[in-house]
Amino acid sequence: MAPHAIQDPSDERPVSFSEDRPVETLAIQPEAVNNTVSSWLTLSAARALENLKQQPESNSGTSKLINTADQQSVVDAPVEAAPAVAADLLPPSGARKLKYMLEHTDELIVCPGVYDGLSARTALEVGFSAMYMTGAGTTASRLGQPDLAIAQLSDMKAHAEMIANLDPYGPPLIADMDTGYGGPIMVARSVEEYIRAGVAGFHIEDQVQNKRCGHLQGKKVVSKEEYLSRIRAAQDAKTRLRSDIVLIARTDALQTLGYDECVSRLKAARDLGADVGLLEGFTSKEMAAKCVKELAPWPLLLNSVENGASPLITVEEAREMGFRIMIFSFATLAPAYVAIKDTLMRLKEHGVVGTGKNITPVKLFEVCGLKNSMAIDMNAGGLAFAGGV
Repeated sequence: MAPHAIQDPSDERPVSFSEDRPVETLAIQPEAVNNTVSSWLTLSAARALENLKQQPESNSGTSKLINTADQQSVVDAPVEAAPAVAADLLPPSGARKLKYMLEHTDELIVCPGVYDGLSARTALEVGFSAMYMTGAGTTASRLGQPDLAIAQLSDMKAHAEMIANLDPYGPPLIADMDTGYGGPIMVARSVEEYIRAGVAGFHIEDQVQNKRCGHLQGKKVVSKEEYLSRIRAAQDAKTRLRSDIVLIARTDALQTLGYDECVSRLKAARDLGADVGLLEGFTSKEMAAKCVKELAPWPLLLNSVENGASPLITVEEAREMGFRIMIFSFATLAPAYVAIKDTLMRLKEHGVVGTGKNITPVKLFEVCGLKNSMAIDMNAGGLAFAGGV
Protein backbone atom coordinates (compact mmCIF):
# COMPACT_ATOMS: atom_id res chain seq x y z
CA MET A 1 0.00 0.00 0.00
CA ALA A 2 1.37 3.47 -0.86
CA PRO A 3 2.49 5.75 1.94
CA HIS A 4 -0.42 7.60 3.58
CA ALA A 5 -2.92 5.53 1.57
CA ILE A 6 -6.34 4.45 2.82
CA GLN A 7 -7.23 0.81 2.34
CA ASP A 8 -10.31 0.03 0.28
CA PRO A 9 -12.83 -1.48 2.74
CA SER A 10 -13.66 -4.18 0.17
CA ASP A 11 -10.06 -5.38 0.34
CA GLU A 12 -10.12 -8.20 2.89
CA ARG A 13 -6.39 -8.10 3.51
CA PRO A 14 -5.68 -6.82 7.03
CA VAL A 15 -4.11 -3.41 7.38
CA SER A 16 -0.50 -3.83 8.49
CA PHE A 17 0.81 -1.88 11.44
CA SER A 18 4.06 -3.79 11.81
CA GLU A 19 7.31 -2.14 12.82
CA ASP A 20 8.83 -2.76 9.39
CA ARG A 21 6.44 -0.31 7.73
CA PRO A 22 7.23 3.05 9.36
CA VAL A 23 6.84 4.84 6.03
CA GLU A 24 3.03 4.86 6.40
CA THR A 25 3.37 7.10 9.40
CA LEU A 26 6.31 9.26 8.38
CA ALA A 27 5.76 9.89 4.66
CA ILE A 28 3.39 12.79 5.25
CA GLN A 29 3.15 16.01 3.30
CA PRO A 30 3.52 18.72 5.96
CA GLU A 31 1.12 21.07 4.20
CA ALA A 32 -1.70 18.55 4.50
CA VAL A 33 -1.92 18.01 8.25
CA ASN A 34 -5.70 17.83 8.29
CA ASN A 35 -5.73 15.15 5.60
CA THR A 36 -3.03 13.30 7.52
CA VAL A 37 -5.14 13.24 10.67
CA SER A 38 -8.17 12.04 8.70
CA SER A 39 -6.17 9.16 7.25
CA TRP A 40 -4.73 8.41 10.67
CA LEU A 41 -8.27 8.11 11.98
CA THR A 42 -9.26 5.72 9.22
CA LEU A 43 -6.20 3.56 9.86
CA SER A 44 -7.03 3.59 13.58
CA ALA A 45 -10.52 2.42 12.74
CA ALA A 46 -9.15 -0.42 10.66
CA ARG A 47 -6.81 -1.43 13.47
CA ALA A 48 -9.71 -1.46 15.93
CA LEU A 49 -11.72 -3.64 13.60
CA GLU A 50 -8.89 -6.13 13.18
CA ASN A 51 -8.52 -6.37 16.96
CA LEU A 52 -12.25 -6.84 17.48
CA LYS A 53 -12.55 -9.56 14.83
CA GLN A 54 -9.97 -11.54 16.78
CA GLN A 55 -11.90 -11.31 20.08
CA PRO A 56 -13.88 -14.32 21.33
CA GLU A 57 -17.64 -14.40 21.05
CA SER A 58 -19.73 -12.69 23.72
CA ASN A 59 -21.04 -14.48 26.82
CA SER A 60 -24.18 -15.52 24.98
CA GLY A 61 -22.10 -17.34 22.40
CA THR A 62 -24.24 -15.92 19.62
CA SER A 63 -22.61 -12.70 18.46
CA LYS A 64 -19.44 -10.66 18.25
CA LEU A 65 -19.03 -6.92 18.79
CA ILE A 66 -18.50 -6.26 15.07
CA ASN A 67 -18.49 -8.50 12.03
CA THR A 68 -16.73 -8.13 8.70
CA ALA A 69 -19.92 -7.05 6.96
CA ASP A 70 -20.01 -3.94 9.13
CA GLN A 71 -16.47 -2.94 8.23
CA GLN A 72 -17.24 -0.53 5.41
CA SER A 73 -19.87 1.48 7.27
CA VAL A 74 -17.67 1.83 10.34
CA VAL A 75 -14.54 2.81 8.42
CA ASP A 76 -16.47 5.34 6.34
CA ALA A 77 -18.05 6.95 9.41
CA PRO A 78 -15.85 6.13 12.41
CA VAL A 79 -17.44 8.68 14.74
CA GLU A 80 -20.78 6.86 14.46
CA ALA A 81 -19.33 3.51 15.48
CA ALA A 82 -20.81 1.36 18.23
CA PRO A 83 -19.93 2.38 21.80
CA ALA A 84 -17.75 -0.70 22.18
CA VAL A 85 -15.17 0.76 19.77
CA ALA A 86 -15.81 4.46 20.25
CA ALA A 87 -12.48 5.08 21.99
CA ASP A 88 -10.52 3.96 18.93
CA LEU A 89 -12.80 5.52 16.35
CA LEU A 90 -13.47 9.00 17.72
CA PRO A 91 -11.36 11.87 16.33
CA PRO A 92 -8.18 12.50 18.30
CA SER A 93 -8.13 15.01 21.13
CA GLY A 94 -6.46 18.36 20.58
CA ALA A 95 -3.49 17.17 22.61
CA ARG A 96 -3.04 14.02 20.55
CA LYS A 97 -3.44 15.97 17.33
CA LEU A 98 -0.80 18.53 18.35
CA LYS A 99 1.58 15.80 19.45
CA TYR A 100 1.05 14.01 16.14
CA MET A 101 1.77 17.20 14.20
CA LEU A 102 5.04 17.62 16.10
CA GLU A 103 6.20 14.03 15.83
CA HIS A 104 5.10 13.07 12.33
CA THR A 105 5.46 16.24 10.26
CA ASP A 106 8.25 18.76 9.92
CA GLU A 107 5.97 21.71 9.28
CA LEU A 108 6.00 24.94 11.27
CA ILE A 109 2.76 25.10 13.28
CA VAL A 110 1.53 28.70 13.07
CA CYS A 111 -0.76 29.76 15.93
CA PRO A 112 -2.52 33.13 15.98
CA GLY A 113 -2.98 34.51 19.46
CA VAL A 114 -6.66 34.60 20.44
CA TYR A 115 -8.00 36.35 23.52
CA ASP A 116 -11.76 35.71 23.56
CA GLY A 117 -14.53 33.74 21.89
CA LEU A 118 -14.91 36.00 18.86
CA SER A 119 -11.19 36.16 18.06
CA ALA A 120 -11.04 32.36 18.38
CA ARG A 121 -14.10 31.94 16.14
CA THR A 122 -12.45 34.21 13.58
CA ALA A 123 -9.26 32.12 13.63
CA LEU A 124 -11.41 29.04 13.03
CA GLU A 125 -13.17 30.79 10.15
CA VAL A 126 -9.86 31.72 8.51
CA GLY A 127 -8.66 28.12 8.81
CA PHE A 128 -5.54 28.02 11.00
CA SER A 129 -4.35 24.54 11.98
CA ALA A 130 -3.75 25.54 15.63
CA MET A 131 -4.41 28.45 18.01
CA TYR A 132 -2.75 30.06 21.01
CA MET A 133 -4.54 31.53 24.03
CA THR A 134 -2.48 34.50 25.15
CA GLY A 135 -2.19 35.25 28.85
CA ALA A 136 -1.81 38.96 28.18
CA GLY A 137 -4.93 38.94 26.02
CA THR A 138 -6.88 36.91 28.55
CA THR A 139 -5.95 39.31 31.34
CA ALA A 140 -6.84 42.35 29.23
CA SER A 141 -10.13 41.01 27.85
CA ARG A 142 -11.41 39.09 30.86
CA LEU A 143 -10.21 41.40 33.63
CA GLY A 144 -9.34 44.68 31.92
CA GLN A 145 -5.91 44.54 33.57
CA PRO A 146 -2.25 44.50 32.44
CA ASP A 147 -0.26 41.27 32.24
CA LEU A 148 1.19 41.45 35.77
CA ALA A 149 0.25 38.09 37.36
CA ILE A 150 -3.28 39.33 38.01
CA ALA A 151 -5.05 36.49 36.18
CA GLN A 152 -5.00 33.26 38.17
CA LEU A 153 -5.73 29.61 37.42
CA SER A 154 -9.51 30.03 37.61
CA ASP A 155 -9.43 32.83 35.03
CA MET A 156 -7.04 31.10 32.65
CA LYS A 157 -8.63 27.67 32.88
CA ALA A 158 -12.16 28.95 32.28
CA HIS A 159 -11.02 31.02 29.31
CA ALA A 160 -9.02 28.13 27.81
CA GLU A 161 -11.88 25.68 28.28
CA MET A 162 -14.30 27.97 26.46
CA ILE A 163 -11.94 28.47 23.51
CA ALA A 164 -10.81 24.83 23.27
CA ASN A 165 -14.41 23.61 23.15
CA LEU A 166 -15.71 25.95 20.47
CA ASP A 167 -14.55 23.18 18.11
CA PRO A 168 -13.26 20.33 20.31
CA TYR A 169 -12.13 18.21 17.35
CA GLY A 170 -10.79 21.17 15.39
CA PRO A 171 -7.47 23.02 15.64
CA PRO A 172 -5.58 22.25 18.87
CA LEU A 173 -5.22 25.05 21.41
CA ILE A 174 -1.95 25.95 23.14
CA ALA A 175 -2.49 28.03 26.29
CA ASP A 176 -0.34 30.18 28.53
CA MET A 177 0.05 28.73 32.05
CA ASP A 178 2.34 31.48 33.38
CA THR A 179 4.29 30.12 36.39
CA GLY A 180 1.83 27.36 37.24
CA TYR A 181 0.27 29.60 39.93
CA GLY A 182 2.18 28.27 42.92
CA GLY A 183 4.47 25.50 44.12
CA PRO A 184 4.66 21.95 42.74
CA ILE A 185 1.24 20.95 44.11
CA MET A 186 -0.41 23.93 42.46
CA VAL A 187 1.50 23.36 39.21
CA ALA A 188 0.24 19.77 39.11
CA ARG A 189 -3.32 20.93 39.76
CA SER A 190 -3.03 23.55 37.01
CA VAL A 191 -1.91 20.93 34.50
CA GLU A 192 -4.75 18.63 35.52
CA GLU A 193 -7.26 21.46 35.07
CA TYR A 194 -5.91 22.29 31.62
CA ILE A 195 -6.08 18.63 30.59
CA ARG A 196 -9.71 18.38 31.68
CA ALA A 197 -10.46 21.65 29.89
CA GLY A 198 -9.34 20.19 26.55
CA VAL A 199 -6.15 22.23 26.15
CA ALA A 200 -3.68 20.65 23.72
CA GLY A 201 -0.48 22.21 25.01
CA PHE A 202 0.75 24.77 27.55
CA HIS A 203 3.90 26.65 28.41
CA ILE A 204 5.15 27.12 31.95
CA GLU A 205 7.93 29.56 32.79
CA ASP A 206 10.65 30.36 35.33
CA GLN A 207 9.58 33.86 36.36
CA VAL A 208 8.81 34.61 40.00
CA GLN A 209 5.16 34.39 41.03
CA ASN A 210 4.86 38.18 40.80
CA LYS A 211 5.59 37.90 37.08
CA ARG A 212 5.02 40.21 34.16
CA CYS A 213 4.63 40.03 30.39
CA GLY A 214 7.69 38.47 28.79
CA HIS A 215 8.24 41.54 26.61
CA LEU A 216 8.50 44.01 29.50
CA GLN A 217 11.72 44.99 31.23
CA GLY A 218 12.46 44.18 34.87
CA LYS A 219 11.67 40.47 34.83
CA LYS A 220 12.94 38.28 37.68
CA VAL A 221 13.32 34.51 37.58
CA VAL A 222 13.49 31.76 40.17
CA SER A 223 16.48 29.48 40.65
CA LYS A 224 17.11 26.70 38.19
CA GLU A 225 16.20 24.15 40.86
CA GLU A 226 12.82 25.75 41.53
CA TYR A 227 12.13 26.02 37.81
CA LEU A 228 12.85 22.34 37.34
CA SER A 229 10.53 21.47 40.23
CA ARG A 230 7.74 23.06 38.18
CA ILE A 231 8.68 20.96 35.15
CA ARG A 232 8.74 17.77 37.24
CA ALA A 233 5.35 18.53 38.76
CA ALA A 234 3.88 19.24 35.33
CA GLN A 235 5.36 16.07 33.85
CA ASP A 236 4.11 13.98 36.78
CA ALA A 237 0.59 15.33 36.29
CA LYS A 238 0.72 14.43 32.60
CA THR A 239 1.82 10.91 33.43
CA ARG A 240 -0.74 10.45 36.20
CA LEU A 241 -3.62 11.44 33.92
CA ARG A 242 -2.15 9.52 30.94
CA SER A 243 -2.43 12.68 28.87
CA ASP A 244 -0.84 13.62 25.55
CA ILE A 245 -0.92 17.32 26.45
CA VAL A 246 2.23 19.00 25.14
CA LEU A 247 4.47 20.44 27.87
CA ILE A 248 6.35 23.53 26.67
CA ALA A 249 9.20 24.60 28.96
CA ARG A 250 9.71 28.37 28.81
CA THR A 251 12.57 30.42 30.21
CA ASP A 252 12.59 34.19 30.73
CA ALA A 253 16.13 34.23 32.14
CA LEU A 254 17.75 36.02 29.18
CA GLN A 255 17.40 39.53 30.65
CA THR A 256 19.08 38.75 33.95
CA LEU A 257 21.16 35.59 33.55
CA GLY A 258 22.11 35.52 29.87
CA TYR A 259 21.82 33.18 26.93
CA ASP A 260 23.97 30.31 28.24
CA GLU A 261 21.86 29.96 31.38
CA CYS A 262 18.71 29.89 29.25
CA VAL A 263 20.07 27.03 27.17
CA SER A 264 21.17 25.19 30.32
CA ARG A 265 17.68 25.49 31.80
CA LEU A 266 16.00 24.35 28.60
CA LYS A 267 18.30 21.33 28.28
CA ALA A 268 17.53 20.33 31.86
CA ALA A 269 13.79 20.70 31.21
CA ARG A 270 14.14 18.61 28.06
CA ASP A 271 15.90 15.88 30.02
CA LEU A 272 12.98 15.84 32.49
CA GLY A 273 10.52 15.14 29.68
CA ALA A 274 9.38 18.54 28.40
CA ASP A 275 8.11 18.17 24.84
CA VAL A 276 9.04 21.61 23.48
CA GLY A 277 11.27 24.52 24.53
CA LEU A 278 10.68 28.28 24.49
CA LEU A 279 13.34 30.93 25.06
CA GLU A 280 11.43 34.18 25.51
CA GLY A 281 12.74 37.50 24.23
CA PHE A 282 15.47 36.70 21.67
CA THR A 283 17.48 39.87 21.08
CA SER A 284 18.60 38.98 17.55
CA LYS A 285 17.74 36.66 14.69
CA GLU A 286 21.20 35.14 15.01
CA MET A 287 20.51 34.20 18.63
CA ALA A 288 17.22 32.58 17.65
CA ALA A 289 18.83 30.49 14.90
CA LYS A 290 21.70 29.51 17.21
CA CYS A 291 19.31 28.29 19.89
CA VAL A 292 17.46 26.06 17.44
CA LYS A 293 20.74 24.46 16.35
CA GLU A 294 22.05 23.98 19.88
CA LEU A 295 18.90 22.22 21.05
CA ALA A 296 18.13 20.23 17.88
CA PRO A 297 16.37 17.92 17.31
CA TRP A 298 14.28 19.00 20.31
CA PRO A 299 11.47 21.20 18.94
CA LEU A 300 11.40 24.89 19.85
CA LEU A 301 8.57 27.41 19.93
CA LEU A 302 9.03 31.03 18.84
CA ASN A 303 6.88 33.77 20.36
CA SER A 304 6.46 36.66 17.93
CA VAL A 305 5.37 39.97 19.46
CA GLU A 306 5.64 42.82 16.98
CA ASN A 307 7.02 45.98 18.61
CA GLY A 308 8.09 43.86 21.58
CA ALA A 309 11.52 42.91 22.93
CA SER A 310 12.55 40.75 19.96
CA PRO A 311 13.24 41.60 16.32
CA LEU A 312 10.54 40.82 13.79
CA ILE A 313 10.93 37.27 12.45
CA THR A 314 8.62 36.21 9.64
CA VAL A 315 6.97 32.83 9.34
CA GLU A 316 9.26 31.92 6.46
CA GLU A 317 12.37 32.93 8.43
CA ALA A 318 11.23 30.91 11.44
CA ARG A 319 10.60 27.93 9.18
CA GLU A 320 14.09 28.18 7.69
CA MET A 321 15.65 28.43 11.16
CA GLY A 322 13.93 25.19 12.16
CA PHE A 323 11.35 26.33 14.71
CA ARG A 324 8.42 23.92 15.05
CA ILE A 325 5.75 26.18 16.58
CA MET A 326 5.28 29.92 16.15
CA ILE A 327 2.79 31.86 18.24
CA PHE A 328 1.66 35.43 17.63
CA SER A 329 0.52 36.58 21.06
CA PHE A 330 -0.83 40.00 20.03
CA ALA A 331 -2.08 39.05 16.55
CA THR A 332 -5.73 39.76 17.37
CA LEU A 333 -5.50 41.82 20.56
CA ALA A 334 -3.52 44.79 19.20
CA PRO A 335 -5.54 45.17 15.96
CA ALA A 336 -8.78 44.85 17.94
CA TYR A 337 -7.76 47.74 20.18
CA VAL A 338 -6.93 49.91 17.17
CA ALA A 339 -10.19 49.09 15.38
CA ILE A 340 -12.34 49.56 18.48
CA LYS A 341 -10.72 52.88 19.35
CA ASP A 342 -11.06 54.20 15.79
CA THR A 343 -14.73 53.24 15.74
CA LEU A 344 -15.48 54.81 19.11
CA MET A 345 -13.67 58.01 18.14
CA ARG A 346 -15.79 58.16 15.00
CA LEU A 347 -18.93 57.66 17.07
CA LYS A 348 -17.93 60.35 19.53
CA GLU A 349 -16.94 62.90 16.89
CA HIS A 350 -19.45 62.20 14.11
CA GLY A 351 -22.32 60.35 15.76
CA VAL A 352 -22.04 57.24 13.57
CA VAL A 353 -20.28 53.91 13.91
CA GLY A 354 -19.59 53.42 10.21
CA THR A 355 -19.77 49.62 10.10
CA GLY A 356 -19.38 48.11 6.63
CA LYS A 357 -22.64 47.01 4.99
CA ASN A 358 -21.47 43.39 4.82
CA ILE A 359 -21.02 43.14 8.61
CA THR A 360 -24.60 42.40 9.67
CA PRO A 361 -25.77 40.83 12.94
CA VAL A 362 -26.43 37.60 11.03
CA LYS A 363 -22.88 37.59 9.66
CA LEU A 364 -21.36 37.99 13.13
CA PHE A 365 -23.62 35.30 14.58
CA GLU A 366 -22.70 32.95 11.72
CA VAL A 367 -19.05 33.35 12.66
CA CYS A 368 -20.08 32.34 16.18
CA GLY A 369 -21.88 29.14 15.11
CA LEU A 370 -25.40 30.30 14.26
CA LYS A 371 -25.94 27.72 11.52
CA ASN A 372 -24.83 24.88 13.77
CA SER A 373 -27.21 26.00 16.51
CA MET A 374 -30.07 26.23 14.03
CA ALA A 375 -29.28 22.73 12.74
CA ILE A 376 -29.39 21.31 16.26
CA ASP A 377 -32.84 22.77 16.82
CA MET A 378 -34.23 21.65 13.46
CA ASN A 379 -32.76 18.14 13.65
CA ALA A 380 -34.44 17.73 17.04
CA GLY A 381 -37.79 18.75 15.60
CA GLY A 382 -37.73 22.24 17.05
CA LEU A 383 -39.54 25.13 15.40
CA ALA A 384 -37.50 28.05 16.75
CA PHE A 385 -36.08 28.79 13.31
CA ALA A 386 -38.99 27.72 11.11
CA GLY A 387 -39.34 31.33 10.00
CA GLY A 388 -35.62 31.80 9.51
CA VAL A 389 -33.50 34.52 11.08
